[in-house]
Amino acid sequence: MRTNLSSQISLNHVSPRYYKPENAVERSVLTRLEKIPTDIFETIEEGVKHIADEVAAKIQERQREGKFCTLAIGTGTSLRPLFTELVRRHKDEGLSFRNVVVFNLYEFYPLTEGNGSTFGQLNSLFLSQTDIDRQNVFTIDGSIPQNAISEHCRLYEQRIQTFGGIDIVLMGIGREGNIGMNEPGSHASSPTRLILLDATSRSEAARNWGVDNLPPCSITMGVQTILSARKIYLLTWGEDKADIIQKAVEENVNDTLPASFLQLHNNVNVCIDLAAASHLTRIQRPWLVTSCEWNDKLIRSAIVWLCTLLNKPILKLTNKDYNENGLSELLALYGSAYNVNIKVFNDLQHTITGWPGGKPNADDTYRPERAKPFPKRVVVFSPHPDDDVISMGGTLRRLVQQGHEVHVAYETSGNIAVGDEEVTRFMHFINGFNQLFDNGQNETICNKYAEIKQFLAAKKEGDMDTRDILTIKGLIRRGEARTACTFNNIPLSRCHFLDLPFYETGKIEKNPISEADVEIVLNLLREVKPHQIYVAGDLADPHGTHRVCTDAVFAAIDEEKNAGAEWLKDCRIWMYRGAWAEWEIENIEMAVPLSPEELRAKRNSILKHQSQMESAPFLGNDERLFWQRSEDRNRGTATLYDHLGLASYEAMEAFVEYKPI
Repeated sequence: MRTNLSSQISLNHVSPRYYKPENAVERSVLTRLEKIPTDIFETIEEGVKHIADEVAAKIQERQREGKFCTLAIGTGTSLRPLFTELVRRHKDEGLSFRNVVVFNLYEFYPLTEGNGSTFGQLNSLFLSQTDIDRQNVFTIDGSIPQNAISEHCRLYEQRIQTFGGIDIVLMGIGREGNIGMNEPGSHASSPTRLILLDATSRSEAARNWGVDNLPPCSITMGVQTILSARKIYLLTWGEDKADIIQKAVEENVNDTLPASFLQLHNNVNVCIDLAAASHLTRIQRPWLVTSCEWNDKLIRSAIVWLCTLLNKPILKLTNKDYNENGLSELLALYGSAYNVNIKVFNDLQHTITGWPGGKPNADDTYRPERAKPFPKRVVVFSPHPDDDVISMGGTLRRLVQQGHEVHVAYETSGNIAVGDEEVTRFMHFINGFNQLFDNGQNETICNKYAEIKQFLAAKKEGDMDTRDILTIKGLIRRGEARTACTFNNIPLSRCHFLDLPFYETGKIEKNPISEADVEIVLNLLREVKPHQIYVAGDLADPHGTHRVCTDAVFAAIDEEKNAGAEWLKDCRIWMYRGAWAEWEIENIEMAVPLSPEELRAKRNSILKHQSQMESAPFLGNDERLFWQRSEDRNRGTATLYDHLGLASYEAMEAFVEYKPI
């Protein structure tokens, strides 16, 4: 059973010549806007093998010289595949780490039992599984008194110098360009020191470590300490880091982006996969650095970029516009700007439809969805009990109004996103109901009310909820989802709560996807036999649940495909995105317009989820609530279409088709 199919999604075919240049001259042309040497790999596995080869070679070189090899190592998620590969080489190929000295890159502060230690992670994932001499492992102490921190940091720096400095730094990059735990504003000359973590860094770290109550500070190697190393590898994987990688590699050195200081080092390598490289100029806009292998998506991307650059609609672009902005190749291919313009205009116009389920008795040659069969059976998979309305609430209502049989499948309970005050409010109601209508005679309610009230009164930040409280939180979200479905005229018999097992840990960190998760999804698909499936396409999902849920759906579809299921041959699968980001316009294959009234109805659907209204978790410093982010995103998509000279709408929801491998 394949359970990682979302990682194989490739929205745009990228020619290998853009990321695997054949010679030094070609590389210098492609990378002329990059200020840090950057290696792009097709897969994480290929990238990890490359770095492991170089680390192993340095360790063995030092062994032959009879010297220590000194490593400074971080512990972010990007490093975990490398740890796995180095451990494998130790166990299967006899790679020895006896001469390796390890310095932990950072540690949280103040550390108390159970609130997350980077050294604990490093030890578990790497150190304890190799033959590294424990006397040669050094870490920052996250539990020392505050008045001892400065001296501790000085001695840590001194210890590094006693081993002749650092040979190799292995680290990832934070969402705000952090290296180590150096926050924006850090100086190039900063040494090892205590630093206060901002909300984005803390929430990202909490997800990485699967800990709810991380300390507010970190003691980190400074930028200067990192830059003093003889070799630095910055590695990261996945679309969610594409934007920050582009800024770090291509923009100027700036203390608001600590990773940009790596431009000052003469022996640093950024190692990324194609997804993380997707915003680099040579991948996203290759026409600016080289001749291109043009395809429909790349042409669409180039013309949209040109329109944005010149603030012109598509049909007003001229030959001069093309020639002055690196797109003369398209004139040679198509003869004139007009020919390219009309091609891209028609291409984008055909993505717009007010009939997401297909328009019955209509010519569907240029429509994103087929007219038949009608009505269709539709399954909308919602990772949490509000993602359906946040991501595609307007399309959902339109499918119902146009007569389709719409099912909504809530894949997880979403219970960890419910605040304790919501539990208190509902328990007050239940207890009051018991007092009013049963004179307080129901002992189960009385006892449970007292038990939960006592637990919540004594609960400290980071304490895990009891199973009973998690169940109540799940019930709260179920009730809200049912209310939203009723508001959207979806019968409750078509409202499915899957409660996938991987989610039910009670913590931020979830279990891996399992056959049990896939089987639950599979049973629903076999029962409904849908003609349309809508699924979350947040491949850069900040907190991972969306991606796991999508993998469960794709794995179930893969099983049915291999089994030759007849229903799947007549089914289309559409991917939506949530409150964080929208599909790039070159990838949009269906855009569903919303009127002001429809957008207001979508907002009201989202507002039915009252437990989620006061805060939007995992969004860092962005204080907008989910409905605000959703509306801004939908209006932004409509504005882009409008500026390109297409129809002008209040808002739009966008979709990309997924074709099973």
